[in-house]
Amino acid sequence: VSLYNMISFLKTFLDENGNVSPLYKQEGASTPDAESIYAPALTYTLLFTLVVYAFEAHLDDLQYAAYKIKDFPKNLKDTVLKIDGLANAKSEGNKKEEEAADDVLLLPKLESKFDKSQKYGMDKIRFQMVSQLYNLIEGVGFLVCGFLPYTWDMAASVYDKGEIGTSLVFLAILTLVGTITSLPFELYSTFQIEKKHGFNKQTMGLFFSDKIKSLILTFVIGGPFVALLLKIIEKGGDQFYIYVWFFMLCFSVFMMTIVPVFIMPLFNKYEALEEGELKDRIYALAGRLNYPLTKLFVMDGSKRSSHSNAFMFGFGKNKRIVLFDTLLKQVHDDEILAILGHELGHWKLGHTLQSFVVTQLYSGSAFYVFSLCFNSRELYNAFGFDGTKVPTIIALLLFFQTLWAPVDKVLSFLLTVNSRKNEFDADKFGAELGMSKDLQTGLIKITLENLGSMCPARLYSMYHYSHPPLVERLSALMLIEKKSD
Repeated sequence: VSLYNMISFLKTFLDENGNVSPLYKQEGASTPDAESIYAPALTYTLLFTLVVYAFEAHLDDLQYAAYKIKDFPKNLKDTVLKIDGLANAKSEGNKKEEEAADDVLLLPKLESKFDKSQKYGMDKIRFQMVSQLYNLIEGVGFLVCGFLPYTWDMAASVYDKGEIGTSLVFLAILTLVGTITSLPFELYSTFQIEKKHGFNKQTMGLFFSDKIKSLILTFVIGGPFVALLLKIIEKGGDQFYIYVWFFMLCFSVFMMTIVPVFIMPLFNKYEALEEGELKDRIYALAGRLNYPLTKLFVMDGSKRSSHSNAFMFGFGKNKRIVLFDTLLKQVHDDEILAILGHELGHWKLGHTLQSFVVTQLYSGSAFYVFSLCFNSRELYNAFGFDGTKVPTIIALLLFFQTLWAPVDKVLSFLLTVNSRKNEFDADKFGAELGMSKDLQTGLIKITLENLGSMCPARLYSMYHYSHPPLVERLSALMLIEKKSD
């Protein structure tokens, strides 16, 4: 009886052609034609989702096993020993310098933090496994229950005087639901994992203040953006993708202009780096590379976390550099210069422009392919919508969730591979500036202070890491030094 009941229950999710069909369907939604390539669209979407989850879960298992390792990795030990050996060699014959070198040897510090790094990584990967499983259950549940058509009908009951207005209500509902369902995970990550390992510094009040600001910005900026996008698609004719691409280009430039000036200061305080040798040396480095640096800031990152970072932003000849206040406490001036030499290498080697161009090509390609299947009624029927009058925002969501999803996964991996290559190139650029040794020690110290992974699983890091593992970067820098000697 139980097996019969189970089979009967599963049949409620299938249409007469044997394809998965959502429980909730709009009035007027029909079963897709069995011969249509889009008839099994929901079935294939679910299969693709499950395959991706299984693959990524396997990678998580590999990384979980790596975090169980108790012995300090030999390849990292041998590499850092060489770096420490060079530091000791420099100070030979000078007792004071030898004592100072012994005090700053990096291998003992790395070894002392290895256990903490492994425990931090273990907590994060466990949390990631749970959150990804929840995301899978939620995503599959929403698809088979017909959450999207149900939410659209709900939005239409709130506002039905125009598709764009209904679309904005629909997206607002999705945003609020997503915020609510992700909130417990964000709270646990911030106030349990990050706090347990000594990183979280923000209060509950600051956390929710950031959330509210982010939601307001989403509605204030995202609302007009979506309205304009839908209007362009509506009025653009068969070649609307050309106008959409141009609009996306303009919007990207607009955001690059306003984010650092108006949005970032809503979340953090930016103060000019105090006058002194470090400031003079940074401006000198920028001048040496013809980088149009106009402002140099210190950001109060410590009010949220003790993690450290540095980044550059700006458009055209109005470039700025931001240093986290935590970074200034974790590394010395020479290492800060070397880290910035690496970051400036990204700019000098064209990586920043490359990223911008790739983003625009990606956007243009996606909307071109979308234009080819925009009027595919059977695709929308498969997801429980009335295929005769599908709203544009629904067409976009389903396109990126189904047909474009495999393409997006492949492109994402290729971009990750390219990002790692760019990191090696920027390291090489810094080394050619004569900053190799300081960059090596700076990278080690950042790993120390941030409890970075010291022995990541190879396949996991290849798939997920936009930056190469520490030992690979150190080995590459040492090889560059060896070749230049």
